[in-house]
Amino acid sequence: MSEKSQTVETKNPLGLSTIPSVSSEGLVPVGRRTSLRSYLAALWNRRHFILAESRAKMSGSTRKNLLGYGWLFLNPLLSVLAFWFIFGFILQSSRGIDNFLGYLVIGVFFFQFTGKSMTGGTGAIRSGASMIKGFQFPRAALPISVVVRNFLDFIPTLAVMIVLILVLPDLEVITWRVVLVIPVIILQTIFNVGLACLLARIGHKIPDLTNFMSIVSRFWLYGSGVFFSIEDRLSDHPLLLAAMQFNPMHSYLTIVRNSLLYGVDTDPWLWFVGIFWAFGLLIVGFLFFWRGEESYGRI
Repeated sequence: MSEKSQTVETKNPLGLSTIPSVSSEGLVPVGRRTSLRSYLAALWNRRHFILAESRAKMSGSTRKNLLGYGWLFLNPLLSVLAFWFIFGFILQSSRGIDNFLGYLVIGVFFFQFTGKSMTGGTGAIRSGASMIKGFQFPRAALPISVVVRNFLDFIPTLAVMIVLILVLPDLEVITWRVVLVIPVIILQTIFNVGLACLLARIGHKIPDLTNFMSIVSRFWLYGSGVFFSIEDRLSDHPLLLAAMQFNPMHSYLTIVRNSLLYGVDTDPWLWFVGIFWAFGLLIVGFLFFWRGEESYGRI
């Protein structure tokens, strides 16, 4: 064998006379933030993964309990019972509120949907650290998966809530306004996605935020009129009342109560507040999360 052929074999172990080149156009380093349009497309392509991952965690958490899915119903029911005993029976905060038990049921059930999405979204990146290190996917799938999982938990409890309202004392006449509960749930879910994305990036930077958010959730619970009417309690403090009426959860709860419990029209201002918070926080929270995409692999 000639010296020339030996040189060729050394340089080309596959026996190729030339080494083909591959264009790097369109390729992005692993972990690099892509354009927003590409990011949204990749996120949409993984919608089945998000749903499957949400269902898996939902069923996995229930298998650890003896009552399984029963806790999806028992947990909010026990919360309603505790709040009714403390605020309705002992503190008498039910005065001036028609059908206080139904008022309380709606407040607890709907607030828990957002409260769980908030606390779960805060720790979404850290809880998904192993998945981030092992797979390449849009990291926004993690906080969105938290909201989807809580939404799947919320649907059966919503059915229980409606049954309770129908059978509890002080029955109300059901009107066409009951259909307005559907757009409220949509708005609240959109709001939860934006909130989860926003807190997911902050929680990734500040691990202690997960514990702190449980305290924030309690303050938010008291400030949303879950078990008392903020209009009655704060009538002597107009500035504080105006600030609390801009609370998105107060808007969602009031619209649902008016539509499902009392059968009356809701002030258009509350619809505006609910829509503003839902889409405003979705845009801000998602863009804020997307801009930190490159940092999530370094956990």
